[in-house]
Amino acid sequence: MTWFRMPRAAAAVIAVAVVASGCAASPTAEPPPPTSPRPTSEPTGTATPPRSGSWTTGGAANTLVGGLAAPWSVVPLPDGGALISERDSGIVRELTTDGSLRTAGTVPGVVSGGESGLHGLALLDGETPWLYAYHGTADDNRVVRMALTGPAGALTLGDVEVVYDGIPRASTHNGGRIAFGPDDLLYVATGDAQNRDAAQNVDALGGKILRLTPEGDAAPGNPFESAVWSYGHRNVQGIAWTSDGTMWASEFGQNTWDELNVIEPGANYGWPVVEGVAEDSRFIDPVVVWSPSESSPSGIAAVGETVFVAGLRGERLWRWDAASGTLDTVFSGQGRLRDVIEGPDESLWVLTNNTDGRGAPRPEDDLLVRLPLAAG
Repeated sequence: MTWFRMPRAAAAVIAVAVVASGCAASPTAEPPPPTSPRPTSEPTGTATPPRSGSWTTGGAANTLVGGLAAPWSVVPLPDGGALISERDSGIVRELTTDGSLRTAGTVPGVVSGGESGLHGLALLDGETPWLYAYHGTADDNRVVRMALTGPAGALTLGDVEVVYDGIPRASTHNGGRIAFGPDDLLYVATGDAQNRDAAQNVDALGGKILRLTPEGDAAPGNPFESAVWSYGHRNVQGIAWTSDGTMWASEFGQNTWDELNVIEPGANYGWPVVEGVAEDSRFIDPVVVWSPSESSPSGIAAVGETVFVAGLRGERLWRWDAASGTLDTVFSGQGRLRDVIEGPDESLWVLTNNTDGRGAPRPEDDLLVRLPLAAG
């Protein structure tokens, strides 16, 4: 059973059963066929304007690359390639525009174990492009950055600089998604690191979304005069912004409800006092909740007014249309899904995650799959 809120003007929470007719793709035993080298995106020196309206997937899925090992995050490059993090090894892979896969480097200091290791990536483009990474060490989780050197297709990671450290680490609940927002500031999702009460303590870093300058300082205008942007989270692993500037975050629940939330500065999202919808004025209720078996949400992507959510245990890509308040499944059949991004070529790129010790990997796994986008 999946629950969701209608558009914000509606006060009621409505229950709906997700049935097979709501799925736009049925499970398949084989991975999508490999695609030919995709068209590259020519760097223009300016950001691509965000899309508006509602979006879905349309057309055949294609495999961009296979043979990844416990991949966690993917970020597109201006030339049409991508960088992919591998959790357990700390390696960053470069997918080139001709479809080949190479090693850009290994992030130093990564200590993997349990759910920890090398997690989210974010790219700050410029005269000197910087790759930001969230990873576990022996003692904490931290955000670091490395200059990207060399031409596209032969990128190399430069020396590591610590941006922000001291984020609590545990075998589970490490958060790990990072992204630059529309304000050009760095947002960092942390988990409660198995210390439930820390999520309600605004002076602690666990169970939070942080907002930082690119250099790692608490961003001006933060609600608590610290790095904390929002709190009361259990384990956020997806953050994205729809075209109206609304920030969204996906969150793993305990045993009852996973969540998709609209994030507001200074707001309390309830964990561990409540899980799911509380209808309590102290907390912000989620827009969508799922049972963990339906979702276990990780990375999310926002295109126009549509949010796409990658499900691990649910093994599907959910689509939430914020404009109409509708929810459906648009991709499934490839096992656990860890991340989804808007690609540079009118598409979504979806990262499978079957080789992390919890999935059932096939010889081709793990994959980065391309799904064409369609308006509507």
